[in-house]
Order: sequence, then C-alpha cells, then structure tokens
Amino acid sequence: MSESAPLTIDQPGQAASATPPAPGRSRRLSDRWLAGAFISPALLLLLAMSVFPLLWALYLSFTDYSATRGGPAHFVWFENYTAILTSAQVHLRALTTLIYVVGAVALQTLLGFTIAYLISRRTHGRGVLTTLFLVPMMLSPVVVGLFWRFMLDAQFGVINSMLGSLGLGQVEWLTQQGTALLSLIVVDTWQWTPFIMLIALAGLTAVPKYLYEAASIDRASEWFRFRTITLPLVWPLLLIAVLFRAIEAFRLFDLVYILTSGGPGVSTETLSFHVYKVAFLGFNTGTASAYGILMVLIVLVLTQLYLRYLNKLKED
Repeated sequence: MSESAPLTIDQPGQAASATPPAPGRSRRLSDRWLAGAFISPALLLLLAMSVFPLLWALYLSFTDYSATRGGPAHFVWFENYTAILTSAQVHLRALTTLIYVVGAVALQTLLGFTIAYLISRRTHGRGVLTTLFLVPMMLSPVVVGLFWRFMLDAQFGVINSMLGSLGLGQVEWLTQQGTALLSLIVVDTWQWTPFIMLIALAGLTAVPKYLYEAASIDRASEWFRFRTITLPLVWPLLLIAVLFRAIEAFRLFDLVYILTSGGPGVSTETLSFHVYKVAFLGFNTGTASAYGILMVLIVLVLTQLYLRYLNKLKED
C-alpha cells in the first residue's frame, strides 16, 4: 500500500495569494484603464469649457469676424492688436482699471490684516466675530451691487439720509465723476476685505507661540514683536492673497454693470466692461477676442513676475 499524501490546510488568505493571475490580464494596466475611464469625462468637460474657447478666441482675434454679420471671417492678422495697443480710449480704460485695482487691493489688504490682527489677539468670541465678518464675502456680487445701489442713491439712499441728518449736503455717489470710482472701490472693499482677513488670520494663528514667549522673556516691546515676528511670518501668505485679489479686481465686471454701467461718461469703465461693450453692444467679435487675449497675456506676465518675487522672498 502506498503512503497517502499529507493533507495541508492553508489559510484563506494564503490560498488567495497563491492563486496565479488570469492569463492575459495585467493588474497595472487594468487600473490605468479604470482611472482613465473615470478621469476622461471631467477632462473632456475641462477641454470643452476652457481650452477650446481660448483657442477659438485666439483664432477670432486675427479676423474681422462679427456675430451679426453673415459670411465667413477674413484674416486681418495683427490689425486688431495694433488698433487696441495704439488706441487712446484703451489707454484711458487701462488707467481707470489700474487705479481701481491698486486702490481696492491696497485698502482691502490694510483693513483685512488689521481686522485679522485684532481678532487674533482675542481669546473669547473669535469664532463669532470671524463668522460675522465673512458674511459679505458669501453674498453674490449682483446682490451686493443692488444692495449698495439703493444705499448710495442720491435721493432715497440711506447714506445721504444719514448725511442730511448730520447737517451735511447730499452727494451724488454714483452719478458724479469724482465719486463714482471711489464708490466702486468702497463697495468692492466691503465685500472682499473678509477674504484678506481670513488668509491673514490663518497666518497669524500659525505663528509659533514660543517666539512670542521668548520675546516676552527678553522684554521686547509690542512693536518689536510685530515687526520682527508677526509681519515677516505672515507677509508671504498675505502676498498670495493680494495676488488672487488683484487678478479678480483686474477682471471686474459685475459691480460696474450694476452700479454705474461705466458712467458717468466713461469714468468707471474698466477694461472688462469695455470688452463687454465691444463684443455685445458693438458686435465686433474679432476685436473683443483680441482684447481678451491681451488681458490674459497681461495677467500671465504679471503673475509670473509676482511669483518670482515671492520665490526670491522665500529664499531670502
């Protein structure tokens, strides 16, 4: 009689691991195909919604295409770009946009950092104060524009009613050339100062406490602690917030459309609103596309220079 083969009882995990993979299948390849199947719809949507319109606008910028004129578009090459760069009207709109961006972002940065610094020094009620200050940022720009348009109304506005009760004269905030752009800056500051405040508050709360403790042991003054500890550590994060706000302010449209419609005259007509008028009121689609491409190039170039400054500041 031959000896019977010994019986071995394997664990379920060992049996599963000992099972060879099916011939012709690769686990790595199947995972890649599965990942591609999940990513491809979002990737195709991204290409359809962003990349293709950008390439189409680049093509139209070299033509005389108009949305209301029949027939094919004709290539004019760089005539649209030359007309834009040499136009005195465009220079005026660019100056208006520059004044608005510098004024709004500077005021928002100063107020946002000050509010964040004051909130960070509180031990009680910090969460409630932060939530209250974030309310304007959560509102739609159209809602903010309508809200402030009623408040700044020359006849029935709350602001002029308060000035009248104090014995001061009424001000035409949105219809006077000297105050219309200032009103836009104030409204944008009211809405987006919480954004700067939130970023600054995150940086202030991340400063190590032991640095302040060491400074207090050395009997350093409050100004010395702010100048040598707080500001250097928060400054890079604050500059990133300034970058985002500057890009958003550069392409401002909704507040201008709701509050002033570019008036009085063209005193509040920013570049984005001017592109809207060229494209949808004048129907010069080719010229408007050239405007858009130039604005994208300006943002890209300035952003790269700004990021190089941030990297240099980080290295130093």
